[in-house]
Amino acid sequence: MEKRACKYRFGPFELRTRTREIAKQGVKLKLRPQPFQVLEVLLERAGDVVSREELHARVWGKETFVDFEHGLNTAVKELRGVLSDSASEPRYIETIPRVGYRLMVAVEAIAGERTTVEVESTKQEGMPEAETAAKPGQRGVGGRTARRGKKWAAIALAAVVVLGLAASWAWNRRRATAKTEPGRVMLAVLPFENLTGDASQEYFSEGLTEEMIAQLGRSDPEHLGVIARTSVEKYQGGGTQLQQIGNELGVNYVLEGSVRRDGEKVRVTAKLVQVKDQSGVWAREYDRELVSLLGLQTEIAQEVAGEIEATLGVAKNRVKVPEGTAGLSPNGYAAHDLYWKGLYFWNKRDPGGFEQAIAYFQQAIEKDPGYAPAYAGLANTYTLLSGYSGAVPKQYMPKARAAALRALELDGNLPEAHTAWALVVQNYDWDWETSGKEFRRAIELNPNYATAHQWYAEHLTWQGRFDEALKESERARQLDPLSLVIAADHGAIMYYSRKYERAIEEFQSVREMAPRFPRTAMIFYAYLEAGRFPEAREDLEGQKRSTGEDVWYWTELACVEGHMGNNVAAKKVLKKATEEWKRRGLDPGTLILANLGVGDSEEALRLLEEAYAQHSNVLTTIKVEPLFDPLRGDARFQDLMRRVRLAGETK
Repeated sequence: MEKRACKYRFGPFELRTRTREIAKQGVKLKLRPQPFQVLEVLLERAGDVVSREELHARVWGKETFVDFEHGLNTAVKELRGVLSDSASEPRYIETIPRVGYRLMVAVEAIAGERTTVEVESTKQEGMPEAETAAKPGQRGVGGRTARRGKKWAAIALAAVVVLGLAASWAWNRRRATAKTEPGRVMLAVLPFENLTGDASQEYFSEGLTEEMIAQLGRSDPEHLGVIARTSVEKYQGGGTQLQQIGNELGVNYVLEGSVRRDGEKVRVTAKLVQVKDQSGVWAREYDRELVSLLGLQTEIAQEVAGEIEATLGVAKNRVKVPEGTAGLSPNGYAAHDLYWKGLYFWNKRDPGGFEQAIAYFQQAIEKDPGYAPAYAGLANTYTLLSGYSGAVPKQYMPKARAAALRALELDGNLPEAHTAWALVVQNYDWDWETSGKEFRRAIELNPNYATAHQWYAEHLTWQGRFDEALKESERARQLDPLSLVIAADHGAIMYYSRKYERAIEEFQSVREMAPRFPRTAMIFYAYLEAGRFPEAREDLEGQKRSTGEDVWYWTELACVEGHMGNNVAAKKVLKKATEEWKRRGLDPGTLILANLGVGDSEEALRLLEEAYAQHSNVLTTIKVEPLFDPLRGDARFQDLMRRVRLAGETK
């Protein structure tokens, strides 16, 4: 019987079975016991498919009654994160759907002094090895004490697992698609730590972080990209390895710092670190009199930005953008805090989240009626709620228009205001020229504003300009790599450009992080167009278990039944959907695709005319929606495309 190896070498990695350690080019990496055991089994069987059943028996044990599927999926995701691997473009671990996994690379098994090569690589020649890992560096937690009782142990463990999944997912997706442009440096400003000893001063450290992002973001967008706040918030409080942060966000440098208070003086420290070797590039301390914390933010942020610009050799093309939080009154800061709470719920992308976002934005306006970002947030929420809820446009779109115009009136240089107005005139007026101009103006004002790139990508998609859309989407993903909705929208572009398998992969990647994220419901239509009807039906049943039998369930069920040739069943289901649609008084667009699914083109065309009369945003998709293809030869459909200004060739 072959003696088990005590070491395995593959690529730049070495796994030691006796000490249960894994290292990359001599640098030890952290790996929990279960992922380690899974990797050990895959190494033993390198080149062979290892079934899920075998992994269950070897790692968890046949008599262990736990959620094995979840445990295995979590272990493999953690492994891929450590190996910098990708599920969609694997270099090490290949998924064999519904069967198991296979290690793809050449493995050297070492038992004592004897060395044997166990398997040849299954990869193509010329495929690059994993990148060199930097020495591990730990962010300090600034003396903060985390008091955890035993009763919170399970919750803490769950949080760690979720964060691990987020890291793996974001890094894998970024490595697969969002490449850093040559000659462009990516920087993350980590949340500055509040070491004043006064929790009420947290707003100052948070405001300083935002001001740093704003100042550095305007430095030289062509050569310096700054990660959005939404992607750095998770690192609040420290404790995360710098190399992990670099991998998750795809950055070359990290700026970290803290704020201390001593009597009537305040000290701000800032340190710029290069991720690849954890080396400190630059560090400064700033001591100021505690006269006006609000003014200090801008002053210190400008000084730090100036020194970093000189250090990195950027700022050749500085652009002018709004001054962030500079000059805000105490009420302005309260409004600003409420605004960010509203954005948190807005990013959930479901009707419940939108309603909570509206409440926070309205509270922000009550605190400071002149605070323009709150009006922009309110406009965007009303616009998206109109689509996500299925409500008729007149319920929310006039409110969206009024809020967007008010934001522009208050601050004509606010990128969010231009983006909000662009979305209104695109979705409600089909004014493509104005909306495109407004999106470009927002990007001009703040080239590092991820949402502007995301929505401009969508704008280009509706016009069939897919290559340009993907370019903008990639920039959005680079600037906000942990954003679920930006990643999901990338999948939507794939769907509309008829790349159904790619779309399915994108939506599945998002669901690995957030299984019920609403935007990924589009995977149903990708399955449908790809001819994967059983999976479309399975996905629909999962939706039913989550949300129940609502009008969207009935319309999609009618659609899939029709595609499968079950016309009698499809029409029966469509009748239920129509009754529910009439009862709730929803947007006509809700029923169009279901009628096409059962082959009723006449009713679909009638509903499209009704949607046009009501200014439904379903018509923004008329040029690119695959399910509309059966209507494209009809003169009435072509006339409708002209009226919404989307006639012309797709690029």
